[in-house]
Amino acid sequence: MSTKTTARAAELMVDRANEVERITGLRREFADVVEASKANIADDEHDPEGSTIAYERTQIGALIEQAERHLTEIDAALQRITDGGYGQCEVCGVAIPDERLSARPTARTCITHAGTVAVS
Repeated sequence: MSTKTTARAAELMVDRANEVERITGLRREFADVVEASKANIADDEHDPEGSTIAYERTQIGALIEQAERHLTEIDAALQRITDGGYGQCEVCGVAIPDERLSARPTARTCITHAGTVAVS
């Protein structure tokens, strides 16, 4: 493993820890909103705060989904490092430029093929 790849792996591990912490905090916040809405026995449809609570739940839920997708991307990048395929485009096999990997460490493709590989 090259020095750059080792450094990138360390950065990804830090990103991973941060994302896990973010997800934990968002789930706690989501649970708090749900609990607060249970305590409010008013009719959501006619309660002026009802739409706000529903909006908060939806917003936090979307942030959780986004963070979980990013965590999956980080784990996939770490697996590519382990397997030796990190930094190579999954479409054409050429090396992904360092600039792209610096900006997007989880990149699976070169710029030419960005957006052509479905995220699993």
